[in-house]
Amino acid sequence: MAILNYTTKIDSIKTIGEIQQTLVAHGAKKIVCDYDDDGIPIAVTFCLNVADQMTAFSLPANYAGVLRAMEKNKKVPRNLCNREQAIRVSWRIVKDWVEAQMAIVEAEVAGMAEVFLPYTLMKSGNTLYQEVEKNNFKLLT
Repeated sequence: MAILNYTTKIDSIKTIGEIQQTLVAHGAKKIVCDYDDDGIPIAVTFCLNVADQMTAFSLPANYAGVLRAMEKNKKVPRNLCNREQAIRVSWRIVKDWVEAQMAIVEAEVAGMAEVFLPYTLMKSGNTLYQEVEKNNFKLLT
């Protein structure tokens, strides 16, 4: 199977706007887009009120990983295997994931904080997942 959304023509800025609308509709209070040194959007960071305190979450769009996956997949046309397309695809994948998580929240399978928990920003600037990974998953034992 080819990587999801590999043929998209939708600009990443439009997709990020759609992600922001979805997050706001589900309680996000503050949203910023993080960019790398080349001006490429790499993450959407947002805040939710969790247990009466504002908690930040950061959702990355790893376009480099998407590009590698596209290059490995023989079903993806070679003309689509470029950085610009990978950026568009990575954001569409994030949007689809956020929408799927909101369906889980709406179905009351999980809460907002629960579905985004791995992406919680810690004081270190890392996400909770990154902190757990950095400590060799010792929190899980």
